[in-house]
Amino acid sequence: MNNFKVLMNGVVKENPTFVLLLGMCPTLGTTSSAINGMGMGLATMFVLICSNVVISSIKNFIPDMVRIPSFIVVIASFVTLLQMVMQAYVPALYATLGLFIPLIVVNCILLGRAEAFAAKKGPVPSFFDGLGMGLGFTIALTLLGAVRELLGTGKIFDMSLISEDYGMLVFVLAPGAFLALGYLIAIVNKFKKA
Repeated sequence: MNNFKVLMNGVVKENPTFVLLLGMCPTLGTTSSAINGMGMGLATMFVLICSNVVISSIKNFIPDMVRIPSFIVVIASFVTLLQMVMQAYVPALYATLGLFIPLIVVNCILLGRAEAFAAKKGPVPSFFDGLGMGLGFTIALTLLGAVRELLGTGKIFDMSLISEDYGMLVFVLAPGAFLALGYLIAIVNKFKKA
């Protein structure tokens, strides 16, 4: 399997959000705006790439009895590093995403990719798998955030596109996340069947 195919697998064929329906907690909780969705997606992509590469590099040294706990320790280490960097350099985004950053540790996308891919392949394919899954997740969260922000406030990335008078507050709130995600999944499924 070539690296480009591995990369595109996470973006299109096995998109974590629109196809596999994984990582719904951060998907629904952080996408009230496009910038929040992009920030969460990029944060998850960083942890996914780094943990995939490290896990694929040390997989032969980990006994089967402690495989999953070892994967979680690797993932938690990168999440802790990410938290410190975000607090130092993008404190506003870190404050907005809040509790969802530490919850990356238990995001099923990361542990699933560690178990299904990185534990079986080498570091280079694992890098591309992490990049592809991370890009797919980032694209999905950014798109969902942009749709919710546009329908809720008339803006995308804080740029006003339509008057706020036409915004529907429900899309900025939790029920709007379910509605927007449902329609986006339906659209993606329609294009996949076409």
